[in-house]
Amino acid sequence: MLAEFNNDAQKVFEKVDTQIFGDSKSASKAVAREIADLIQQKAAENKPCVLGLATGSTPIQMYAELVRLHKEEGLSFKNVYSFNLDEYFPMEPDALQSYVRFMGEQLFNHIDIPRENWNVPDGTLSEDKIADYCAAYEAKIDAMGGIDLQVLGIGGNGHIGFNESGSLANSKTRLVALDSITRIAAAGDFFGLENTPRKAITMGCQKILEAKRVVLMAWGEKKAGITKKAVEGPLTERVPASYLQEHPNATFFLDLPAAAKLKRVDTPWLVDSIEWTEQIARRAVVKLALKVEKPILQLTTDDYNYNGLNELLAKYGSAHDLNVKIFREMRDTITGWPGGKPGVDDSTRPERAEPAKKRVLIFSPHPDDDIISMGGTFQRLVDQGHEVHVAYQTSGNIAVADAEALRFIDFVNDFNGQFGFDSANSSSVLAEAEKFLSGKKKGDVDSDAVREVKGLMRVGEAKATCRFVGVPVENAHFQRLPFYETGGVKKNPAGELDVQKTVDLISEIKPHQIFAAGDLADPHGTHKVCLNIIFEAIERIKNEAFMKECYVWLYRGAWAEWPIEEIEMAVPMSPEQVLTKRYGIFKHQSQKDGVVFQGSDSREFWQRAEERNGETADLYNNLGFVEYAAMEAFRRYHFEKPEGERI
Repeated sequence: MLAEFNNDAQKVFEKVDTQIFGDSKSASKAVAREIADLIQQKAAENKPCVLGLATGSTPIQMYAELVRLHKEEGLSFKNVYSFNLDEYFPMEPDALQSYVRFMGEQLFNHIDIPRENWNVPDGTLSEDKIADYCAAYEAKIDAMGGIDLQVLGIGGNGHIGFNESGSLANSKTRLVALDSITRIAAAGDFFGLENTPRKAITMGCQKILEAKRVVLMAWGEKKAGITKKAVEGPLTERVPASYLQEHPNATFFLDLPAAAKLKRVDTPWLVDSIEWTEQIARRAVVKLALKVEKPILQLTTDDYNYNGLNELLAKYGSAHDLNVKIFREMRDTITGWPGGKPGVDDSTRPERAEPAKKRVLIFSPHPDDDIISMGGTFQRLVDQGHEVHVAYQTSGNIAVADAEALRFIDFVNDFNGQFGFDSANSSSVLAEAEKFLSGKKKGDVDSDAVREVKGLMRVGEAKATCRFVGVPVENAHFQRLPFYETGGVKKNPAGELDVQKTVDLISEIKPHQIFAAGDLADPHGTHKVCLNIIFEAIERIKNEAFMKECYVWLYRGAWAEWPIEEIEMAVPMSPEQVLTKRYGIFKHQSQKDGVVFQGSDSREFWQRAEERNGETADLYNNLGFVEYAAMEAFRRYHFEKPEGERI
């Protein structure tokens, strides 16, 4: 746990016990350890241990640790009885998205729990039988003496199980209609919202709250807002997780990003006296300026005193001195020279002036993240004469629609025929693809040929972007990291080959700058896996002479930006540069006009990027800096080993 955030004096605004960890892996291990201790205690007493279990991405690392404890430390599950929270309806148990299948793959198939001891709601029933089934499900729990420990995640709308907003505290196990927020969050697993179930069977809030012990886990910044409501907000049916405020033995286990909006993390100076570090001071001043809607240099003594910042003011002597200090720090993050400006004093600039011409390596998790997330900076690095390379870490093939792949194959076949090339092979591929796709079901893994075609499409789009920006095609490196190449949504864990390919590429280029997608708050997405691979590669070669001259800059994706007080380099863009970036994004035609994994944001990627970059520029302008059309933002990574994230 993070000691600086976990003393009792800092929890005064929290209405349920909450523990904050540095990352989801260490938090998951803590939960697994508690479960293991309970299982062993019950076994010693010759009693069954009744667990309420959850599904989704949140508990995966916890289940992995339980499996490890079983295989390496002899933890037995023979006395365990489990009751899962929910299941989609209708749902066959062997379906890709089935929670029966999920629990088998993640936990039950790897431990010694008797098959008759685990229970998952039945998604195959006829609807007229569900009410009786749900009553029997609760009766079975009661007959076991109730749930000893209930594991929960939290939905974006605050649901626990599938108890959506509006569920009452005394709700029973039942069939429910799924909220649109819940369905959108699950749409990726079902290959589109149109295929996502509208109903589910869920354990009711009452049975959850009757558990003797409740553990709720939440990871990532996407959960920060709803976690704050559940922990610090009022008890309300609008946020069913808030019911845990009245539970006598409930604890929230959070990683730092999920806890980011709690007062003790976000504004600790409003909770208790703190040690004022440079970073916290900057955050406090920036938040104050934005709150009172004043430029930094116009903040007054009263502004500080009336907003709980008297101690900060006392440390720096006067509002004027503090304002000037923070203003200069923020000003010095702005640069039109992301590769460094030659021949100038670089002591207050984000990047070094020398060498004047740098070797730059941009890592792009998918084949379009480079242009979407840092297209303006990408262009400027090229225009300013640096040797720019791009490493496309994955093929991105599963994000190409079937119809687009078929259109592409059809074009190649017609092209061969038009120009007199031997079209026998392309005709065969076309026939095979048509046959496969006509019988393909949602969730089926593509045939090898279709996957290769989809990958080639994305390679071609990435090359088109490089040509557009001015990067030689030979400087585009298509890594096709093995962890990604499963053909399905579920990926393999990152492994040695992924890391070694990355080590080899960095060692070959010997860059002065590395740019990488820094989506640190997403513990399960492709961006996060790709970043961990880069971190591990850097860890292995950080003592090489060329790495001592290398700066690593982290950008973010199209969905979020670094908090403005954390930005260390902000690259402004003119209206013309914004338009140029848009045209670069357009090169990725397979990702335009709707994509396979749209998420909850219906905007196209160029719209997301432009609005995000515009919002960053607006924030700088509101703080008293020059008004730009847009800005791209970066944080520097200082080769520190991420806790719990080694591969």
